[in-house]
Amino acid sequence: MTTESLPVRTDAPAGATDPVKNPAGRPGRLPLRQRAGRQHHAGPLAYVLLGITALLSIFPLYWTMVAASTDNTRVSETPPPFLPGPNLFSNLARAWDEAAMGQAMINSLIVAGVIAMSTVMFATLAGFAFAKLRFKGRNVLLMLVIGTMMVPPQLGVVPLFMMMAELGWSQRLPAVIFPTLVSAVGVFFMRQYLSEALPDELVEAGRVDGAHSLRIFWSIVLPVARPAMAVLFMITFVHAWNDFFWPFVALDMTNPTVPVALTQLSAGYIRDQSLIMAGALLGTLPLLAMFIVFGRQIVSGVMAGAVKG
Repeated sequence: MTTESLPVRTDAPAGATDPVKNPAGRPGRLPLRQRAGRQHHAGPLAYVLLGITALLSIFPLYWTMVAASTDNTRVSETPPPFLPGPNLFSNLARAWDEAAMGQAMINSLIVAGVIAMSTVMFATLAGFAFAKLRFKGRNVLLMLVIGTMMVPPQLGVVPLFMMMAELGWSQRLPAVIFPTLVSAVGVFFMRQYLSEALPDELVEAGRVDGAHSLRIFWSIVLPVARPAMAVLFMITFVHAWNDFFWPFVALDMTNPTVPVALTQLSAGYIRDQSLIMAGALLGTLPLLAMFIVFGRQIVSGVMAGAVKG
């Protein structure tokens, strides 16, 4: 028997092994560039799992809206309602007035914005120092920073409150802002990111060009760290916005943040669950709006950072 020789592909680089139909109908090889451009499509099971996860994630917000749109009697019924009622806007207006949500939202925006920006800047500076600079005691200082994550924050409430009173910041926003201007979690997060995403060669090239550390940080580190900074800003902002314990201790009802203001809605002898849910919905709306506006940029920045790393 005689066999026909397969045509030789001169454009296929060495090492390409993917089969492709040649003019003779037999498997050949694909170029590596074509193999790299392939996309993997999810199967039906993946879509089912993603759908279930999305429903479980959205349900608490949907239930909050349903409870906020009915009255207290309807919320307490068994089974509870699963469709929105007609009282949503009236309950939102009552919660806005009774909890002084306007002043609370302004205070929360100031507190969360300042804390998030300062945490991102200080954590990026410290993360760059721990990741790429060589100095004595670097590992010891890093262990001390990580060790502060193991200390419960409740242990420092009394001395911290006394310190704020000595500074004259009691019942004022600086008492909430200054103790949380930087976090150990943020420093560790930025240190780990810059250790992988920032090549040592870029830092050394800046040194060769005569740039000092701050110049290297501004011109080289910040562009590389931007995706992680966006993620850290979002996480810190949400955490500061939702923080209740320390603002409840440091502030009063005349100058509250949103979580502290919401306690006024449950101060009565009989709690109005629909009113409480309306207040919770009001406190959640700014976070949802922020994620809708900046969520795509944050996700794309994370993906860009992952490719660069």
